[in-house]
Amino acid sequence: MAFRTLLTRKALTSAFSKQGTLLQCRSLQTFSLPDLPYDYGALEPAISGEIMQIHHQKHHQTYITNYNKALEQLDDAMAKGDASTVVKLQNAIKFNGGGHVNHSIFWKNLAPINEGGGEPPKSSLGWAIDSNFGSLEALIQKMNAEGAALQGSGWVWLGLDTQSKKLLVETTPNQDPLVTKGPSLIPILGIDVWEHAYYLQYKNVRPDYLKNIWKVMNWKYASEVYEKECPSH
Repeated sequence: MAFRTLLTRKALTSAFSKQGTLLQCRSLQTFSLPDLPYDYGALEPAISGEIMQIHHQKHHQTYITNYNKALEQLDDAMAKGDASTVVKLQNAIKFNGGGHVNHSIFWKNLAPINEGGGEPPKSSLGWAIDSNFGSLEALIQKMNAEGAALQGSGWVWLGLDTQSKKLLVETTPNQDPLVTKGPSLIPILGIDVWEHAYYLQYKNVRPDYLKNIWKVMNWKYASEVYEKECPSH
C-alpha cells in the first residue's frame, strides 16, 4: 500500500491491537489511495463498474483522508501533551485506518474472470480448506451464511491462525480488521458486506451479492498469502 512519510516533532504511528489501542513506533505515516490491479468494469457482471469506481474513489479515499487527518491531529496533541485529545482520536484512527487496511486487502482478493477470478484454490490452500471445512463448497456456504447474518455493516473473513496453523471463518463489525479478533490472525481473504459494496446493484439482497462475488474471487492471491505463512513441504 502506498504511503508518504511526514516529518514531525513527535515520532509515532498507530497500530491495531485486540483492544484497538495506540502503540508508539518510529515514524508517523499517512497513506494514499492504492491503484486497483484491474479496470473498474473488469469484474462485471458480478460487481458493476459503477460500484467499483464509487467504492474505490469515494469510500476508500474517505477512509484514507480521515485517517491522515486524525494522525496529524494526534501528532499535534502528543506534541502539546494533550492526553484527552489523544484518547478521543483513537476511535477515528481505528475506524478509518481499519477501512484502509481492509479495502487494500479486498481489492487484491478480487480478479477478473479472464485473469483467473473464480478459479478454485489448488495445492496447499486447497488441501487446508478441505481439511478444515470438508470442501470448498462447504467453506463458501459457511462464509455466505455468516456474511448474510451479520447485522449492520462489517466483513466476513477466511483467516489463518498463525499459531495453530488452522483456517477459520470470522466476522468483524464496521471496519475492524481481522487482527482485532486475535493478534495471531491474518486474513487470507475478506468480503466487504457494507451496503456500499453492493447496494447499487443488488439492492437489499445481500445473499445474491455474496453468491456472485465468488465468481471473481482471486484464489491465486489467497494461496500466495497462505503459502507465505504455511510453506508447503
